[in-house]
Amino acid sequence: MGPEVKKRTLSVEDNGGFDETAAAGTALIGLGGNVGDPLAYCREAVRTLAEHPHVRLVRCSSFYRTEPVGKIDQSWFVNGAALCSTPLQPEELLALLQELEWRCGRVRRERWGPRSLDLDLLSFGRMVLESERLTLPHPRIHERRFVLVPLLEIAPRWRHPVFGRTARELLDALDGVPGQAVEFLESP
Repeated sequence: MGPEVKKRTLSVEDNGGFDETAAAGTALIGLGGNVGDPLAYCREAVRTLAEHPHVRLVRCSSFYRTEPVGKIDQSWFVNGAALCSTPLQPEELLALLQELEWRCGRVRRERWGPRSLDLDLLSFGRMVLESERLTLPHPRIHERRFVLVPLLEIAPRWRHPVFGRTARELLDALDGVPGQAVEFLESP
């Protein structure tokens, strides 16, 4: 990790149209899982992020029960999203997220397969990045109702840095797409 950076505070009030998610160091994180007690794992991830000295939890979405996408012959998922601010670089935050997954028993066996906890770095400010370890924004964010529903709840002004479309516009574009049921589970 780099030198100590002073954290800034983001407003959670309606701020006349300012998109707080556009600020550098602002991360949108997708949470999910479908093995063991995925709701407990998601709650633990949110708690751990909130307690981390280099992460400030700004907002957490409700949790949803969601139909699997990609590999459909598995249990339904629990999904949610978190909005955080951090002085960490995206790769450092990704490493932290992967450590949290590992602590909750995540074993990477197959793409889109069952998992105890999945933490995806969905977006990091307005950054567009493609590296061996990380693509920002997440390359399939616009295709997944289970990501867009909780994201819209916590960041209604978020705009895709590449497509220029809001979360609402991306979600509306999925109307009629089969196999992406999202059911409210509980408030944060």
